[in-house]
Amino acid sequence: MTTARRMRFVHAQLAWMLGTVLVLTVLDSLSFELFFLCSLIGLLVLVELTAPVNVAPRWRRRLPWLVALGIVGFALYVVRRLLEILPPEVLTW
Repeated sequence: MTTARRMRFVHAQLAWMLGTVLVLTVLDSLSFELFFLCSLIGLLVLVELTAPVNVAPRWRRRLPWLVALGIVGFALYVVRRLLEILPPEVLTW
């Protein structure tokens, strides 16, 4: 039973990521950063929509690590973009 739910979760995430690639390609905006951000949003939505009510299966206990890794990647992206936008006079190092 948990294997079927786990595979349904994986298939839903893969479908979201494929849809993201298709939409970004149609909009001519495909880049690694946008794909990563949209995939992370999809993962967060999917984790919340499929959250069990009573007992979490063993495989779902590892999802917070994946979410945390995605949030760290998002934070690094934001810091990098801020450093690109800020003028050099602001940074004193």
